[in-house]
Amino acid sequence: MRHNSISSRLAAVAALVFLATASTQAQSVEEFYRGKIVSLYIGFSVGGGYDTYGRLIARHLGNHIPGNPVVVPLNMEGAGSVKLANWLYNAAPKDGTVIATVNRGVPFEPLTGNRDAVRFDPTEFTWIGSANEEASVCVAWKRTGIARFEDLYERELIVGATGPGADDFVFPRLVRGVLGVNIRIVSGYAGGNDIDFASERGEVDGRCGWSWSSVVSTRQAWLANDSISILLQLGLRKHPDLPDVPLIMDLAETEEDRQILRLVLARLVLGRPFVAPPGIPEDRAAALRQAFDDTMKDPAFLADAERSRLEITPITGAELEELLGDLYETPPHLVERAWQMLR
Repeated sequence: MRHNSISSRLAAVAALVFLATASTQAQSVEEFYRGKIVSLYIGFSVGGGYDTYGRLIARHLGNHIPGNPVVVPLNMEGAGSVKLANWLYNAAPKDGTVIATVNRGVPFEPLTGNRDAVRFDPTEFTWIGSANEEASVCVAWKRTGIARFEDLYERELIVGATGPGADDFVFPRLVRGVLGVNIRIVSGYAGGNDIDFASERGEVDGRCGWSWSSVVSTRQAWLANDSISILLQLGLRKHPDLPDVPLIMDLAETEEDRQILRLVLARLVLGRPFVAPPGIPEDRAAALRQAFDDTMKDPAFLADAERSRLEITPITGAELEELLGDLYETPPHLVERAWQMLR
């Protein structure tokens, strides 16, 4: 009798598990997201370029996700977004309720970055899309007397940085390693906004690896009152706003140097990437990607972006995955030389 009772209870539990699983599997994307909150984590502090893009997209993205969940922006700064990437890969919920915008250098950390700090495989993330392709610049405050890139062969520029993996940490090393100029890096700032305040205080002389879109959207006054000099642009091609600013690709002396520049600067194509943890259900991943693409074409979103002076030149999640796949086939000896240079 007791054996039969236990068997009956086990059968009942199994039936409940089956029904719950079947119910979850039958649940549509719209049903799943209806009434939910989607957390959009930003890998830097409040006020910088990534934060500005992240909060703008958070205001519109939920309108395009089936079920119209509320999208809430949250900041998790640390180590140039590596802290957020590690958490996203290993601990974040994998149900589609968590997405993030991370430093575009994050996918390159296992190749040319702080390999010991990496606890993720970039090729396994769910890449959702990017808001724009970036150009980056090195700038100096006019008070330093550094007005042209050539001045850096004679004078030292002290630049602020967040942490390993971020453009403002990696790009000064790249410029110094390939072109041999005098740049010293002071790292540990929580975000770009903090570096800007440090520049105003005279704590550092400027920034190198600063997104041009961020300069335009957050520091237009500095351009208008001629507070800073644009010394160099970093990218694979010149930005139309900066025709007279030298491009690093044009200053490299050897083909191997140019190959290393292409490897490291390819991150600029990723612009402002948005990503979800690996292993989320395929239908929700597809819905998030489609919602991102639709947001990038939304007239209300574009009007908001224009008011904030933000460039919108979107890239799809599939294109990001393809780019990363190509980069991870770079010859090992070039990867190793780049890593030694950027350590």
